Formats: sequence, structure tokens, C-alpha cells
Amino acid sequence: MKLSKFAAGAVCLLAAMMSAEAQTPAPAQEQKPAEAPAATPATTPAPPAPPTWSVGPIDFSGVVDVYADLNFNHPASGNNQLRNFDVKANQFSLNMAKLTMEHTADPVGFRVDLGFGKAFDIFHATDPAGSGIRNIMQAYVSLKPPKWKGFQLDFGKFVTSAGAEVTETYLDWNYSRSLLYANGPYYHFGVRTSMPIGKYFTGGVQVVNGWNNVEDNNTGKTVGLTSAVVTKKVSWFTNYYTGPEKTGTNTGSRNFIDTVLLLTPNDKFAFNLNYDYGQDKRIGEGKDVFQGISAMAHYTINQHWSISPRIEWYQDGDGFISGTPQTLKEFTLTGEYKWVEGLLTRLEYRRDWSDKGYFDRGATTASAKSQSTILIGFVAYFGPKR
Repeated sequence: MKLSKFAAGAVCLLAAMMSAEAQTPAPAQEQKPAEAPAATPATTPAPPAPPTWSVGPIDFSGVVDVYADLNFNHPASGNNQLRNFDVKANQFSLNMAKLTMEHTADPVGFRVDLGFGKAFDIFHATDPAGSGIRNIMQAYVSLKPPKWKGFQLDFGKFVTSAGAEVTETYLDWNYSRSLLYANGPYYHFGVRTSMPIGKYFTGGVQVVNGWNNVEDNNTGKTVGLTSAVVTKKVSWFTNYYTGPEKTGTNTGSRNFIDTVLLLTPNDKFAFNLNYDYGQDKRIGEGKDVFQGISAMAHYTINQHWSISPRIEWYQDGDGFISGTPQTLKEFTLTGEYKWVEGLLTRLEYRRDWSDKGYFDRGATTASAKSQSTILIGFVAYFGPKR
């Protein structure tokens, strides 16, 4: 179905809300832990911190995320291409519903994320373990010995350290995910460690089955090295993963480096630059190379309104990631209205380009060089942000 009337109505509604709120001074919006810390202008009081929902020693948090999307190509498949997780076109969709249970290591802890929705299906689409693990986004135990100066070890299934974005929409600046997020690892199963060294640096080592697999697809293991330098206004994160990822063989390793630079010059503005480079060695001669860079910004207008543009370039010259040798670009503009702590709405326009005919238009597949969408999403969440 075509949702042009719906989209026009959504835009009018959003404009009306902005007009009503334009004179309201307010504190800056909270950010995810890897981004700018929550802050407020000096002229207004800080909002109360999100309450911790606890039962005994266990903390709970959760999210329900839904959206409606219009693809101007009107693909007969009903799918947006190159998207995570807003994949369904011209319809109302459930992205995810998720419940988290966690106990901070003292010295033993755990975390379990349970849920369902299209995001969980995409998250686990290539896992050899099949559907048995699709409702579990994370499940790991933690050990943090009190005399080991902050050293922590986690064992189990955990989201990747790579990337500037995460799986939960409300912890990101945009509703849709970047091409870099979509084409990097989502999660790993194995062991990860972290150790603070000095005031600003934290390093870590991971030994895992590989990319996006609870059950290994070969007998080799992937090693990850992580580093984080965090100061008040500048943070720099670097992650490197190397190991065999092909099914049934340890021949031909994959090497992947991800680096993120985050700048938070003041309470209202933050800027993020993310670069990825990967190469997958073929069983014979040669290798497949993929790389990309994204730049995104977040500006807090007041306690209710914020705006986030993103621009991106991605080169898949060997067709290893997308199945077609091509160079991709995308631009996204996201406006957010935060009703209260725990409920937000995002209105987003996104355009993707390719130098090849790749996108579906109507019933004709791979005929268009571009794809434009407009989306409105509603996200409700509770518990502390992580």
C-alpha cells in the first residue's frame, strides 16, 4: 500500500508539535554511555535521573519500538534494502520488544536480554545455531575481583564492541542504522576482558567463536583487541577482530578494524566520526575488501527537541558485503521529540545511492540507483540507559 497521506499527516503533526514547544527552554537530552554525558544549561534545573527498576539484586530495563515507513520506490517485495532494522516498507512494523535483567558484578554478575521482533530476526539471521537462540540478544556472566583494579571478565553471548551505534534505537541518534553498523559484526560468543589503565584508557582482549554465531561454523577462533580513550570532550574507541569466518574451513581469515572518534564540545552538540576497513582472504588467491566512513552529529534544541544528521560513504568494490560490486552513499536527517523520560518519537528522512542499478522500483528488481524513505517511529523504554 502507499502511505503518502500518512507521511504527509505525520509531517504536519510534527510541525504542529514543534510550533507548540518552540519557546520551551530545557536541558540537553541524555546520550548512550559511549556518547556525550547528559547535561543541562545552567539556567534550568536538571531533570530527575531515570529510576532504577529493581527486584532484590536484579535491575530491570526494557523497550518497545514500533515504526511506520514509506519507501518512494514502492518495491513489490515490501522491503527496504540495505537497512537494519527498519526493513519493512509501506506498512506498520514492530522493530523490537526487549526486557533486560542484570546484576552488576560484585564480584559476580550477569546480564540477559530477551525479546522478539524483526530486529531479533535480522540480528540472528546467519547464526548456525538457528532459531533456538533468536529471542536472546545477550546472555553472559561477569566476574570482577575486588582486588584486581577494575579488571572484568565476561563469558557468554554479548554485543560487539565495534561501531558507533547499538541495537536499541533509543540509545542511538538516528532511527535507522548506518551502513557501517549493518555490515559489521552484531554479536559474539566467547570470552571478553577489560582493564582500566590510568585515568583515561581502558583496554581489552576477546576470544570468540566469530561473527554473529553462538555455534561456531569452523574450528578456528576469532581474537578481538579493544581500546578506549575517554575524556570529558574527546573519546576515541578502536576495535580489531581477526580470525577465520568461512564455514567448514579455517583457511582465509577475516581482518576488520573499526575506529570511532566522538567529540562533545558542549552540552548541546556532539559529533561522531566512524571508519571501518575489512578484508576477507579468499581460499584461493586474492582477498575481498570493504570499507566505509560515516559522520553524524546530534544537536539538542531543548529538553524535548533534537536533530541528528548523518552522511556516509561505503565501498564494496568486490561485492563481498552487498552481493554487487558498488560504491554506496547515504544521507539521513532525524528529528526527535521526547515527550517525557521514557517516551520518544522520531521522524526521519533517508536517501541511499549506488553507482549501480541496485534498488528495486515497483516490481522491477535492481533497476534504480537510489532509494528514498520517510519513517516515523515511537519508542517507549524504562530503566536506566546503558
